[in-house]
Amino acid sequence: MQRFVPVRRLLSETKYSLRRQQRCFSQVAQNEVDNNDGFLPKMPSFDYSPPPYTGPSADDILSKRKEYLSPAMFTLYSKPLNIVDGRMQYLFDDKGRRYVDAFGGIATVCCGHCHPDVVEAIVNQTKRLQHSTILYLNHAIADFAEALANKLPGNLKVVFFTNSGTEANELAMMIARLYTGCHDMISLRNAYHGNASGTMGATAQSIWKFNVIQSGVHHAVNPDPYRGVFGSDGDKYARDVQDLIQFGTSGNIAGFISEAIQGVGGIIELAPGYLPAVYSTIRKAGGLCIADEVQAGFGRTGSHFWGFENQGVVPDIVTMAKGIGNGIPLGAVVTTPEIAAVLTRRSYFNTFGGNPVCTAAGLAVLKVIEKEKLQENAFVVGTYLKERLTALKDKYDLIGDVRGRGLMLGVELVTDQKLKTPAKLETLHIMDQLNETGVLVGKGGIYGNVFRITPPLCFTKEDADFLVDAMDYTMAKM
Repeated sequence: MQRFVPVRRLLSETKYSLRRQQRCFSQVAQNEVDNNDGFLPKMPSFDYSPPPYTGPSADDILSKRKEYLSPAMFTLYSKPLNIVDGRMQYLFDDKGRRYVDAFGGIATVCCGHCHPDVVEAIVNQTKRLQHSTILYLNHAIADFAEALANKLPGNLKVVFFTNSGTEANELAMMIARLYTGCHDMISLRNAYHGNASGTMGATAQSIWKFNVIQSGVHHAVNPDPYRGVFGSDGDKYARDVQDLIQFGTSGNIAGFISEAIQGVGGIIELAPGYLPAVYSTIRKAGGLCIADEVQAGFGRTGSHFWGFENQGVVPDIVTMAKGIGNGIPLGAVVTTPEIAAVLTRRSYFNTFGGNPVCTAAGLAVLKVIEKEKLQENAFVVGTYLKERLTALKDKYDLIGDVRGRGLMLGVELVTDQKLKTPAKLETLHIMDQLNETGVLVGKGGIYGNVFRITPPLCFTKEDADFLVDAMDYTMAKM
């Protein structure tokens, strides 16, 4: 399908570079600039214009951030964006310029920005009751827990709500240790599970780990089909877990935690057959199996509602956050009644976990996913997008791998396909250029050379075309 528009020269090339031409786009003609070398793709039409922005400038906000917020906070792009509005799969900056959001707030916005049904649920609950402790009864938490449990297999039907994925994973690991009476946990190299003390121990990327005590976690060889030592042979990777248990522990462990697709790690889909073999090994050693669904859950992989289902396993504990609330601070741990009972040995409490506004939002998200068939859309559009990205890989040697499933996709850039040399600088350059054309993507992987494509699940084929065409346009100019 032909999706390009004729180009028009705005200013003399002898006076202005392409980069400066791109920065002078107006909202009306933002995708119609002549560069004398090709055709800039046209963004899909969208029937919404944000109200004029009257707040502080990007420079003023950045100045306040530097003075009053943690220096650990960072921004994307050489010139940080000031995002002030959002609708469905699109974001708008302070100048009214529209962007295709192919990052989804780090795989968080699943229904779409400001989805009317989710907004209505939040507003209505806020007007009635913004907060009450779970020491009182309220139907919002019970209704959502019931709906959530009904989306999980087996006897996974007891829910404990938290505020984030880090909290959910911290709680899951503690439950595993309490239930088994053991301390040792198995995690994967390249994993990311959170930034508190316990989850930082389970995380296995040096960039996300501070020099603090992180005890009792053993990191297995990562079953990475692209860079892994055993390619796509899941059984061979699984044997390393058995070795870790035999040589690094007493022989009995608390559990195993893994993502079905590593998000921060660069959209690494675990080698086929890996989880069934590992789950069997873990259970023989007395451990519990924890599925971290913070990024892969809620229909994002398309083929299944939960990422772990793609490997045909049923965990003992499932953790979730991000897409669960479409941006509302919300997380959850779901397990069996027997395992959940360990928390009754002492008092365990979370002031905001199960907040009525958050759980009302969560229930609305589940209803929207069902009503608008967003899981099915993630499968159809994600399959189409992956096919187009794979075709782009055949065109450019810079693309070493295209992977993932549904609307959780990764594009790894390398300067040498045989050596798989990470293309770090090229990744940064292309990200900046995609931003100039109106496309926002994420970045991840241990080397920072993987584009993370995790848009809202309402993403369309037209959005997918624009994303790939913009990437094609940018790479052709390098």
